[in-house]
Formats: sequence, structure tokens, C-alpha cells
Amino acid sequence: MSFVVVARYRVRPGATDQVLALLDEMAAASRKEPGNRRYRVHQGVEDPRTVVLYEEYDSEADFTAHCASDHFRRLVLEGVVPLLESRDVVRLDPREEVTA
Repeated sequence: MSFVVVARYRVRPGATDQVLALLDEMAAASRKEPGNRRYRVHQGVEDPRTVVLYEEYDSEADFTAHCASDHFRRLVLEGVVPLLESRDVVRLDPREEVTA
């Protein structure tokens, strides 16, 4: 089983390139964390100011450790968040896959 987080950001006008650069750095650092299975940054096609993160961890505890990391504080809380109009984070437990 894994633990998934999906975050949807609405970036302030003129800040998209800066946010994406910070998130690229964040993704690289996060992928090295124990328990991280995936960290993907997506940019909206119709609206480039929409950014969605897909994160997958071995457990909720691994995600909690991720949120306590220095790079999360520096890159996301201090770097990205002030450049956003909105931020929505959803924590998910994946359902078991059903095979026919």
C-alpha cells in the first residue's frame, strides 16, 4: 500500500517560471527521500498558471517526514507558497486494484 498526495496550485501572474524552477529543485530533492516513490510536477495545458503535484510515498509517516524537511520549508513554504493565489492539498489512500 502507499500514501498519495495531490496538490493543486494557482500561481500569481508573472511567477510561473519562478515557481516551476523551485518545484523542479523540490522534486529532485524529494525523490531522494526515504519512502518517496514518485514526485511529479504537472503544468496546466489550458492554463499554464495551474500547477499540480502528484506525490507518492510508502506511508503517511514518510510524507510527514517530507513536510518536516529543510528543503520543503525553504523551497515550498518560503519559496513557492508566497507566489501562489491558492493552494489545495489532498491526502489519499489508494484503493486496491480490482482485477477481472
